[in-house]
Amino acid sequence: MGRFLLMEKKLDVETDSIFLAEANDLYADELQRFKEEVLEVDKDNDDQFAGCMGLRDCATAKEWIDICNLRKNAETCEQVGTKVPSTTYFAIRESNHRLVGVIDLRHHINHPILESWGGHCGYSVRPSERGKGYGAEMLKLNVINAGKMGIGKMLVVCDEDNAASERMILANRGQLENIIEVDGCNMKRFWIKVENE
Repeated sequence: MGRFLLMEKKLDVETDSIFLAEANDLYADELQRFKEEVLEVDKDNDDQFAGCMGLRDCATAKEWIDICNLRKNAETCEQVGTKVPSTTYFAIRESNHRLVGVIDLRHHINHPILESWGGHCGYSVRPSERGKGYGAEMLKLNVINAGKMGIGKMLVVCDEDNAASERMILANRGQLENIIEVDGCNMKRFWIKVENE
């Protein structure tokens, strides 16, 4: 989860509805604008691309989308430096098709880092779209995706001092299991029960 503070509020569902679309070239231009905005606004944040692993280092949006597609399969994810497959989703506002955030979903967490503090997902909300409730809605939709994958419960983690991320997790029925220390930072570990389809 992002280490920057986000303010969350409930969406005005009629005007601000979003959907999650798997990373694809249709939104490459939007992704490029998202990246540029994050680089400008969050330039002093070490964790500016939480949930967007590798985006900062890609020359083009299409290059990163291609990497995301390789991450989806156990057979190809190691080619791009990951041992656990994951699906990356773009959060798209229905009214104008603006990319408001990125969230990923790891297909499992059978890995020492992921089962300890990495969890099932990471996310990033576009700076100009923060404080509008998109983070909570993105997680809600990702929980639905987890159910479709047969994941019974999701581990979602945030820094102890990230109150907005904690509210987002609690809004999605996250149950605090414990707090652990990771590299001098206290991390809260929450579990969200998933309704399987």
